[in-house]
Amino acid sequence: MEKLIEIKGVTTAYGTKIALRNVSLEVFSDDFLGIIGPNGGGKTTLLKVILGLLEPVSGTVTFFSEGHEVPSLKIGYLPQLNQIDRKFPISVKEVIASGLASEKRRFRDFTGEQKLRIGEVITQMGLDDLAGRAIGELSGGQLQRVLLGRSIVSRPRLLILDEPNSYVDKRFESRFYELLGEINRESAIILVSHDIGTILAMVKNIACVNETLHYHPGTDVTTDWLNETYACPIELIGHGDLPHRVLKRHDH
Repeated sequence: MEKLIEIKGVTTAYGTKIALRNVSLEVFSDDFLGIIGPNGGGKTTLLKVILGLLEPVSGTVTFFSEGHEVPSLKIGYLPQLNQIDRKFPISVKEVIASGLASEKRRFRDFTGEQKLRIGEVITQMGLDDLAGRAIGELSGGQLQRVLLGRSIVSRPRLLILDEPNSYVDKRFESRFYELLGEINRESAIILVSHDIGTILAMVKNIACVNETLHYHPGTDVTTDWLNETYACPIELIGHGDLPHRVLKRHDH
């Protein structure tokens, strides 16, 4: 099992407000890590640190490839739905192809191998009939598949998903999680969600972020552990293949 990322003693802040305090975490090549935590607890801030969008006040973030330290890592990213401009005039195929933009030679067309990869991903995402359609015409679930395709077309070492259930298309939900299982055979995955039940059903390990970070190997977590790390009472109820969560009334 190969280490991809090592985060050591990271503290971040927005102005004078501390967002993360002395956070440490390791991510490995076969990981499917679920990150949970209350709103404002620092989940998205941690993603920004990993993606290099936010410089820590202190601590280090180190990337590895084949056992050696490297300056960067190929990372795919599926953002929250509210960060997407659906009015932008671009087709499904063009969006997925944009995931290879950094690998394409400037002012040149995609290579035959790259075009083949784009086609493979369009098919994998079940989008063959929509390839020429503008993204503004898509449902939330269809757009989710397009953006997931863009994030994996380059075969990243790590895929990061920020609240993927915000796309709310129940018809595609089960297939979406099947796709993540397929992707996890090639890429490590970090999935951030407020939906604890779905996290527990999908991932291999869990980290709770609430300014600090509490890591739990495996998904056999106890209510006591969740209550302690969330700092408020939580109750979990299983329901079919994808459990749902119920939060008791509480104050932060």
